[in-house]
Amino acid sequence: MSTVSEIKTKSSTMLVLGGARSGKSTFAENHVLESGLSPYYIATSQAWDDEMRARINTHKERRSSIWTNIEAPDDLESALTAADDESHIILVDCLTLWVTNLMMAKADIAARSQSLCAVLQDMKAPVVLVSNEVGLGIVPENDMARAFRDHAGRLHQEIAAMADEVYFIAAGLPLKMKG
Repeated sequence: MSTVSEIKTKSSTMLVLGGARSGKSTFAENHVLESGLSPYYIATSQAWDDEMRARINTHKERRSSIWTNIEAPDDLESALTAADDESHIILVDCLTLWVTNLMMAKADIAARSQSLCAVLQDMKAPVVLVSNEVGLGIVPENDMARAFRDHAGRLHQEIAAMADEVYFIAAGLPLKMKG
C-alpha cells in the first residue's frame, strides 16, 4: 500500500499515440511547456538520409532554446535516468524509432521494453512518451514489418498499462483514453 508521501512524490507518465503527421509531437511539446518544469527532450531518431535529417531539423526548429536536448537512439533507459530530476519534465520522441533502432541492432526488444517500463516506474520527473500507432492498417507483407508492428504494439500496451494518462491524436485533436 502506498503512503500519502509516496503518492505525492511519484512522477506521472503520459503516452501520446497517433499516426504520422497527426499532431502528436506538437501536443506533447505543448503539454511539456505548460507544466512550468524544465523541459528535456530525448530524441531517439537517427538521421539515415536527407528526408530524416529534414524531419529532425523541423522538430528542432519548432522547439526554443529552453529545451535541453539529449540524443538516445539506443540507450533510452540510461538517458531517462540521467535526466531524472523533480524539476524536469522529459519528452521522449519517439518510441517507434527506438524500436526500429533496437531491431536493427538485433537487441532483445521484450527485455528492453521491460527495462524501459521499470525505469519509468522509478522516475521522479514526469515523462511524456510519443509513439506512432502502427496497428490500425493492413497486415504488413513481410516478416520484418510484421515484427516491427508486433514489437511496437506490445510496447504500447505495456506502457499504456502503467501510464497515468494516454492520449490518441488524430488530425491534431486529442482523444483522452486513460487518466
